[in-house]
This record gives sequence, structure tokens and C-alpha cells, in this order.
Amino acid sequence: MNLNELKKKYDTLQNKFGDKNLNAIYFGGCENNPDFCFVFVNPTGRSIAADKNWQGIKAPWLGIKNVWNLFYDLGFLSENIYKKIKETKSSSWTVNLANQIYEELNKNKVFITNLAKCTQIDARPLKDEIYQKYSPLFLEEIKIVNPKIIILFGNQVSRVVLNQKIAVSKCRKQFFKKEYKNKTYKFYPVYYPVGNGGFNYKKVIEDLNWIIKEEK
Repeated sequence: MNLNELKKKYDTLQNKFGDKNLNAIYFGGCENNPDFCFVFVNPTGRSIAADKNWQGIKAPWLGIKNVWNLFYDLGFLSENIYKKIKETKSSSWTVNLANQIYEELNKNKVFITNLAKCTQIDARPLKDEIYQKYSPLFLEEIKIVNPKIIILFGNQVSRVVLNQKIAVSKCRKQFFKKEYKNKTYKFYPVYYPVGNGGFNYKKVIEDLNWIIKEEK
């Protein structure tokens, strides 16, 4: 299986678990041995890439500004691109801007994805059962991309991926190993950095800076 074949499977699951009037949103950045893979929950209709008229890459967080603070603060985005993000209205993002952002992430060996690719109209929580439907495809995605380190944002994503009870607050700066098809991958659970998890932002930056320093 390759990434394009995975996208077709994600489209099928969008019709089952997402809003049929929205695009599934996949992943983006460095798709070949990135240093870091950042795993979020699932996309929402706030992303401009969810619009059926969008002609660009269907990558996470396009048109949503706050999350890019994280990647700028970690040094994965240039000041020039960050300023463009902040100055551009969410509804006015262009294919060119989207490409520029993800080209920089590619250059910095960063890959961004969601555990589930089913786009909802809003940020409603999904049940574990839905994430578990995506888990086999997510693990195949990880196998293809082959990241060095995988960051799992939040308790739910960490719990489903690692298949064990996880409390991020109790395992900060701690990694877990999981084997898939004869290869072992290294996962760090981290607080969710945006939305309701935004109040933990300083802890997220602290932990991620520690992980980046430790793993490079």
C-alpha cells in the first residue's frame, strides 16, 4: 500500500464517519523518514481544505491560525511564513500559501497528520470506536512514512494508538514503544495544544522542546 491508496480509503471512511459535504483531510509535510510526526485528533469543517471547492493539498490545519503558533515556537516555520499566516484571513488562504507552509515543514523534516481523517462540521468529540476504525490505516501510514519520533497529542489519541490507559499529565517526557510489522516505533504522549487544551500550551512547548533536544 502507498499513501495515495491510503487517501482513497480515507475518502471511503469520510462518507461513513464524516460529513458527506466535506473533504477528508489527510496529512502533510515530510513523507519520507521525518524526524517528527505530530498526531492530532480529527479535522473540522473550519479548515479551508475541507471545502469541496478547495483545489490544494488536503493537509491539516489550513485556514486555522492558532495551531501554527506551536510550529513557529518550535522553530519549524520561518518568521516570513508565520507572518503570512497571521495576516491572511482564514477564508482567504490560497493554494500557494498552503504549499509554502508544508514545504517548510518538509524542509524541517516534520510530518503532520490526524489519527482520524473524518472531517466534521464542528469540533464534536468522537468515540474511541471511530478512532479504532482508523487505527490500522494510521499504523500503515506510519509504516510508509517511517518517522523517527511520533508525538501523540492528548489522552484519547494516546490511549487509542498505544492501546492502553494513558494520562498525559502522568507521563510527561516519557516515551512508549509499539511494534507494527516487525518494526518498533517510539511515541511520546503530550498535552493537546489547542482548543480546550490551550491552557496547557506552556507545558506542551516545554515538553516538546525537551523531546526535540533529547532526540536530535
